[in-house]
Amino acid sequence: MTVDLPPLHSGKVRELYDAGEGRLLMVASDRVSAFDVVMTEPIAEKGRVLTAMTCFWFEEMADVVPGALMTPDPAEIERALGGKPLPSGWAGRAVLMRRAEMLQLECIVRGYLAGQAYEEYAAKGTVHGMSMPEGLQLASKLEAPMFTPSTKAAEGHDLNIDMAAAVDLVGAEDALQAQAVSLELYRRAAARCAEAGFVLADTKFELGYVDGTLCLCDEVCTPDSSRLWPADEVVPGTTPPAFDKQPLRDWLAAQTWDRKPPPPALPPEVTEAMSARYVAAYERVTGRQLRDWYGAAE
Repeated sequence: MTVDLPPLHSGKVRELYDAGEGRLLMVASDRVSAFDVVMTEPIAEKGRVLTAMTCFWFEEMADVVPGALMTPDPAEIERALGGKPLPSGWAGRAVLMRRAEMLQLECIVRGYLAGQAYEEYAAKGTVHGMSMPEGLQLASKLEAPMFTPSTKAAEGHDLNIDMAAAVDLVGAEDALQAQAVSLELYRRAAARCAEAGFVLADTKFELGYVDGTLCLCDEVCTPDSSRLWPADEVVPGTTPPAFDKQPLRDWLAAQTWDRKPPPPALPPEVTEAMSARYVAAYERVTGRQLRDWYGAAE
């Protein structure tokens, strides 16, 4: 069953529809991707976790920057759509958003050295082309959180860039505002995660303009868009046991696979462990129970 709205985009995880009147309907599925390939097996409750966690952060960060979120309430969404019913299974996964003119930057903030940033540092001593202190290791805490943007590629991979390239791409005013907002959002989120016993190693924000005002859009500080590590298990020089997609990446890396479709079949122990980690991340960080979010099984 699908909703009677014009489809705009089908991504690795989300479906986007035109809800009219400057609005979008965004639906988070249970799909999971790694190395830019969507796995065949779904991760139970993942879509609800991503949606619930994003809505939590929209609330928490509203005093830093306005959000494009209108409502995640299924009844309010159906009323806004003129009584059109949401398909079965979309409650808790669908949100109504204001349509934004997206800033053509991926606004990444890093507090720790990991992923592509670590790989670049190990090879060149830089992060996004910016010189870094000597002696850092995988999972080292940075002296201060870094705004490390990338391009938004329509096809293929995003390209990591430095601040000068970001200014060239979107202009100095937009780049500097995005930097300031992203760093403050990261500080706010990292502090909340720390209270829950997590390190927010890095995360990605999506910003855009709604009626000329810069707004927070898309998913926010979820296990899909962030590296979330148990604080008591972060040891520089080793890969922490992340509450994100890293366990999936690690399992896939141990398989004989060329990172092209079709992906290998995920065993139940991998999908079940991932589902449990996503739910635990949401409940620990927010202090809320997923069973209280829209769309819980009866």
